[in-house]
Amino acid sequence: MIAICPNPYRDQDLLLTEKVAEILKTTGHESRVCPVFTGKSYAPPRNIQISRICDCISELSHAVVLGGDGTILSVVRELDGEEIPILGINLGTKGFMTALEPEDLGRIPEALRDDAPRSRRMMLDAVLHRDGKEILRDRALNDVVLHGYGECIQPTAWADGKKMFSFSGDGLIIATPTGSTGYSMSAGGPIVEPNARAILLTPICAHTLTAKPFVLPPDRTVRVLTEKLTGRRAYLAVDGYSVADLESGDLLEIRASDCSVQMIDLSRRSFFEQLEKLF
Repeated sequence: MIAICPNPYRDQDLLLTEKVAEILKTTGHESRVCPVFTGKSYAPPRNIQISRICDCISELSHAVVLGGDGTILSVVRELDGEEIPILGINLGTKGFMTALEPEDLGRIPEALRDDAPRSRRMMLDAVLHRDGKEILRDRALNDVVLHGYGECIQPTAWADGKKMFSFSGDGLIIATPTGSTGYSMSAGGPIVEPNARAILLTPICAHTLTAKPFVLPPDRTVRVLTEKLTGRRAYLAVDGYSVADLESGDLLEIRASDCSVQMIDLSRRSFFEQLEKLF
């Protein structure tokens, strides 16, 4: 079974979703429509029957995502570590994680073949500790971000127990190579090919000249301590989702995850050609 996961704000009236479902049907594939970014009150057009990804994960062989990179990130969170190959159809702007454009729907059967090229993307496991106790555990394909609510915070970072830096600024991004073209790049971080394995640390608006971006090997364990938050507010975000408010003394532990994401890659453009749209 194949999950068709549209962003209904991009695929209005689910017109492309219906085309994808018809293509899958004519090639002998059963499918379910699993929209993202919808609440319980969402009513699909034309009485299209919808499902939740979490209710059919055990039956899925692939997920076809119609939207942008944010839609894919949402689907990855719904899959919760299950390595189900994802085919992205770009309805967004940059589309770094997508493989096809809407005019390429005829290539969907090719993309679902077992020998279709795939890119395996590393993920990060994040664990938040407070007063010596684990209070949150999450997983990121793009990035984990500590950020102040309009106020400076002071993160201190260690790699395998060795201090890297401590600075006052807007926050800190810990990113994967996939996330290197997102918020990390906007904050001055390096661009890394998405199928590489590395952990990127990018300070956000640091109030010092010595806090620079770092690229670490994937076997490092990164720990970040939030200091001097008394009277200030900060939050933790994972792949763009705010997951916790931070307190002074919170310790965030980051390491490469055992889970990864399989992206089907039929794009006619290389990663470097996609980057040209940013320059």
